[in-house]
Amino acid sequence: MKFGTFIPQGWRLDLVGIEPADQWATMSRLAQRADAGPWESIWVYDHFHTVPMPTDQATHEAWTLMAAFAASTSRVRLGQMCTCMAYRNPAYLAKVAATVDIISGGRTEMGIGAGWYEHEWRAYGYGFPSAGDRLRALDEGVQIMKQAWTTGTATLHGKHFTVDGAIVRPLPLQEGGIPFWIAGGGEKVTLRIAAKYAQYTNFDGSPEGFAAKSALLQGHCNDVGTDYSAITRSANYNVLIGSTQAELDERKAWMLDHYTKQIGAERAEAAIAQNAAGAGVGTPEQIVENLTAMKKLGMTYAIVNFPELAYDTTGQELFEKEVIPALI
Repeated sequence: MKFGTFIPQGWRLDLVGIEPADQWATMSRLAQRADAGPWESIWVYDHFHTVPMPTDQATHEAWTLMAAFAASTSRVRLGQMCTCMAYRNPAYLAKVAATVDIISGGRTEMGIGAGWYEHEWRAYGYGFPSAGDRLRALDEGVQIMKQAWTTGTATLHGKHFTVDGAIVRPLPLQEGGIPFWIAGGGEKVTLRIAAKYAQYTNFDGSPEGFAAKSALLQGHCNDVGTDYSAITRSANYNVLIGSTQAELDERKAWMLDHYTKQIGAERAEAAIAQNAAGAGVGTPEQIVENLTAMKKLGMTYAIVNFPELAYDTTGQELFEKEVIPALI
């Protein structure tokens, strides 16, 4: 199993209390720490407004961070979970990503999806098309990027995007172009797009959900004639880890206090209920057991988020010491 880790960028209220002038130093330090450790990749989110509700706290832009991490790390791969297709023209995005791939020496991933956060869509002037239109735009955009990265130019006259001889050079360093992570578990369309184009998928990380989505993906692969076994299936996990139950309870209490100060007790309790459950929550032994079960279902790449990482790396250190070695 491979492991990626999210770098705090503010979207999940994970840089609160750190002065803006010091936030890049925090992100850079954590990225370099991951680069020197057992992590396969580092990740950020492509969002503009915080969750679980919009606030005036910082959310740093994903592809700017990609370029910065490309220049300040040397080994880890660089991903986004996941880039929203509508936020950037796909030919322009292909150019940006190719440049990041050059800077990084061929370490860029392309996490891409249809987008969902209506508040930021409307606030930034993108409207909010129907799910069907967003998914059709995703399909067209992926076609444009794939064409650009393999031929150096892109032409497509679609319903949502039109490009005509867009030159995208230099090509990415990675042979065949930057790998696609098609994120999302939409059963009829998203997983079919993944079957057509993806090297990686990212969807529901629960045992039942993962098994169901995997079966649907396999069916789409059979329909479109692609090799299901060649697609790496990944999932994201929030990690709250403690050597003992008492230590784990302390982390949960910190998280509740942290969120309550920003979004109020009711929303904080809801956030904790969502984040303090799942395969990434427990002692190292419990988490290893949970992820071993997921590995048996075909989940071979876990991307994990530590809510407290900008303030305290001991949870990540414990995960590195006792979870990753048991699963790689």
